[in-house]
Amino acid sequence: MAQTLVSTDYNFPGQEAVYHGKVRDVYTLDGDRLVMIATDRISAFDVILPKGIPYKGQVLNSIAAKFLDATADAVPNWKRAVPDPMVTAGVRCEGFRVEMIIRGYLTGSAWREYASGVREICGVRLPEGMRENERFPEPIITPTTKAEAGHDENISREEIIARGIVSAEDYEVMERYTRTLFEIGTRMAAEKGLILVDTKYEFGKHDGRVMLIDEIHTPDSSRYFYADGYEERFAAGEPQRQLSKEFVRQWLIENGFMGRPGEQVPEMTPEICESISERYIELYERITGEKFVKADDSDPAARIGRNVEAWLTSK
Repeated sequence: MAQTLVSTDYNFPGQEAVYHGKVRDVYTLDGDRLVMIATDRISAFDVILPKGIPYKGQVLNSIAAKFLDATADAVPNWKRAVPDPMVTAGVRCEGFRVEMIIRGYLTGSAWREYASGVREICGVRLPEGMRENERFPEPIITPTTKAEAGHDENISREEIIARGIVSAEDYEVMERYTRTLFEIGTRMAAEKGLILVDTKYEFGKHDGRVMLIDEIHTPDSSRYFYADGYEERFAAGEPQRQLSKEFVRQWLIENGFMGRPGEQVPEMTPEICESISERYIELYERITGEKFVKADDSDPAARIGRNVEAWLTSK
């Protein structure tokens, strides 16, 4: 099995700080530059799972970079370069402590809440009589607060503004950008025979300007259905064929794990890890229309170090 990158410990020239997230490790350089490394870690239910997934970091970084480029004319973003297949470099933004989740269909956690009787999520009223995987009359935005540790929490637009987490002016920009990005992502997915079901975006500020940060339209941040057969499966009440991380969550649920205290992550065999890797690569090829070319995996940590330092010295 390919060698995976599950941790990093670099000391780049000009390095000032490092933040190790659930999946990405973010290095701050010279106050205004970021180097973001997409590792092969995988998380579910806000828990980092014990094994890395081959090529997952490369898949995430490559998809995100392509969508950041494709949407840059409509929404400003932080990306400036891709010095390595697992690395994006760009400008440092002061991130908002909110994730903007936008949903075009009733599925996943929203469906689980709806099925339990909930009819309002994040201040958004949901119609009665909806079924699993049904399309909303129009996409809904259901923000969450970004937790330092543990689970993110649902929050309404009104609470965000009232608590001063984001100003009314900045939130309006974030909301407009969220809808714009979702429209572009939906159109690009449709061109490849996919449905962009739901996704999340993160924003920050640089020089007083609201900008898109982090990843975009990857299988870690988004859910896709295959368009072919959607209507037939929906009419028959059958599960949709999807490309997302939901299959990992379902595997965990089936094996008794939902991130609750006392629960144990089921064994992640090499076969399980390979199958997850194949699903990530499949999404890359479907959404980009390009063949996935695996990077040299003999020593990804050393390769990244060389490539980032070469980029820094060229600036």
